[in-house]
Amino acid sequence: METLNCRKIADFFRALSHPTRIGIVLRLLEGKKCVGNLEELVKAPQPNISQHLSIMKASGIVDWIQQGKMKCYFLKEPKLLKDLFSSGEKLLKRNK
Repeated sequence: METLNCRKIADFFRALSHPTRIGIVLRLLEGKKCVGNLEELVKAPQPNISQHLSIMKASGIVDWIQQGKMKCYFLKEPKLLKDLFSSGEKLLKRNK
């Protein structure tokens, strides 16, 4: 694997390596959500949610669309993330 690809993969996993970001991804697996919705669902303040979304957007995990005055976020590759989280759950069950 090329060094560049290793760095991109590391950046991708780094962007997912925070409990709040994992919570956001799990909620976005349910479908597109606006920041206000995520604030309620993830139980974190709006500035914190926005900061985490910015990190995930820079890593190509999420994107957004404008709906009125609100930004609503969605996963760019929901199936990939669903499979990744499913694999992670299986590994955790094996290691109990």
